[in-house]
Amino acid sequence: MNQRAVRAVIRKDLMSVIRSKGVMIPLIVVPLIFFVLIPVLVSLAPNLVSMPGLSLQELDSFIQGMPAGLQNELSGYSESQVIIVLMVVYIFAPMFLIVPLMVSSVIAADSFAGEKERKTIEALLYTPLTDFELFTAKLLSAWIPAVLVAFLGFAVYTAAANLAGWPLMGKLFFPNWMWVILVVWVAPAAAGLGLASMVLVSSRVRGFQEANQIGGMVVLPILLLVIGQAAGVMYFNVRMVLLLGIFLWGIDGGLIWWGVKTFQRERLITGGG
Repeated sequence: MNQRAVRAVIRKDLMSVIRSKGVMIPLIVVPLIFFVLIPVLVSLAPNLVSMPGLSLQELDSFIQGMPAGLQNELSGYSESQVIIVLMVVYIFAPMFLIVPLMVSSVIAADSFAGEKERKTIEALLYTPLTDFELFTAKLLSAWIPAVLVAFLGFAVYTAAANLAGWPLMGKLFFPNWMWVILVVWVAPAAAGLGLASMVLVSSRVRGFQEANQIGGMVVLPILLLVIGQAAGVMYFNVRMVLLLGIFLWGIDGGLIWWGVKTFQRERLITGGG
């Protein structure tokens, strides 16, 4: 593999992302909401218990509807602490995966469809890179930033969550082992899911917005996880995130294998499948 040429394509793609406001704005705003705003709001959540129309009895009823394992995890906390731990550690866990998935999807959409709009794809197609090397460069140019954003966001979220929760928790309570596995094992797989599916889509459409809209459907499975946990159907624990990672990596492998098998640079200009 021509590693020098692959690195050159990755650098070019990343510079294009940095110069594009339409790409950079969601890449900045969404992580800020997830990693900074949410922990601050969580610190105010226990105050909602004393608001009219809400009671600790309603909170207890909600907890009783959760799986037994989650109830055991929360059993040693006070009512106010339960709200913080439930939201920061459990409810937010599947939502965290949206960030690397979104980052990789946006960059991957721009990597092919965006270049068509900018009329820069033709020059790239005549480079000495093989189809496999070009496809690999496009994958890495989206996957590496997404993973870095996930790791950096996790560090920021950890600091914000512990700082915001300190007045009520009185200790450093985040992260736990489930979150460590989620970030190290599952988040890169979620990024891979976003980029693999988006590269397949964006190489067959004519514009960034079209690719982004179609590829945005890949977020739906993550939203189902959020709904399932909020409804008490399941909850994120060490075993579940390990299995989730295996499942996502398996899908990634299949999509990437199919992408490598079917990728032909000549089709990028016309958007043909």
